[in-house]
Amino acid sequence: MARDFRKEIHLNNTENSGFGTSASGRFIRKDGLPNVERKGVNILNRFSWYHTMLDLSTIQFLSYLVSAYILVNLIFAFIYYLIGVEHLTGIDKSDPLNEFIDVFFFSSQTFTTVGYGRIAPVGFMASLVATFEAFLGLLTFAIATGLFYGRFSRPRAYLRFSEIAVIAPFQEGTGLMFRLAPYKNNALTSAEVVVSTAIEVNENSETKTNFYTLKTHLNQINTLALNWTVVHKIDESSPFYGFTEDDFKNTPIEIIVHVRAFDEVYSNTVVQRTSYVSKEIIFGAKFVPMYYPAKDNTSTVLDLDKINEYKATEMPVLAEEK
Repeated sequence: MARDFRKEIHLNNTENSGFGTSASGRFIRKDGLPNVERKGVNILNRFSWYHTMLDLSTIQFLSYLVSAYILVNLIFAFIYYLIGVEHLTGIDKSDPLNEFIDVFFFSSQTFTTVGYGRIAPVGFMASLVATFEAFLGLLTFAIATGLFYGRFSRPRAYLRFSEIAVIAPFQEGTGLMFRLAPYKNNALTSAEVVVSTAIEVNENSETKTNFYTLKTHLNQINTLALNWTVVHKIDESSPFYGFTEDDFKNTPIEIIVHVRAFDEVYSNTVVQRTSYVSKEIIFGAKFVPMYYPAKDNTSTVLDLDKINEYKATEMPVLAEEK
């Protein structure tokens, strides 16, 4: 049941969230992409395969390339085998397995346009298939080269967000906190953060989602070199004012985070997003420091393994609770 907190606070519902009040479910996935299912177009037009391949992890990308390469060569090997191995010179015909292995390697040599010369097509059909395969190989490797270049040259923020947000003491009150940190050796400057929240409410006996912009204690820093703990102070101007631990657990809430920074190497602005839902907000906890001086005191160590570490803390008793 959504809490009817509109009777308790008076805030302006923001209309520039990009989501409607009747939208449902999580709005932004943990990877920063909108949680939207599109219908009404076929699958070829629904997805941008270029963007999909760029967004894959390195292991997934290489796995897809290798799998596609093996699959294509298996298909062409079957085609050559159906045409007949007698239309290929240099085939080891001692048994069917050796024949298929030779045909498979001939396909891979043709696909990559290596052409060692031991095996060669004889006749119109085998030559036609080899010609088409060589042409397809040239196009495929051109596309793969473009994808490799796109993945290496694409500006990215390379930020790691904490998997949880916490409600912790802050300035004689409480604050909603999460943190982020760069995990590569890229130089990010002029970093800005915009935080908003989606809260499911009951209004006129109707359940809807309202969006509110959350003010942050610090919304911009000059250099993002260490971790940045973003804090939203929970005061009279906050939609979470008066929320108890049970309210945070039982009210459908999503904290939407948008970070923008300038990458000096690419001379371009990079953006990264994430979100936190109710079950990822821990009440009465504070983050453990994740950076400390090096042993020789000549540098600072940023321990990214500690980005999610927290410890329980005693929450202050507010005036309205006394």
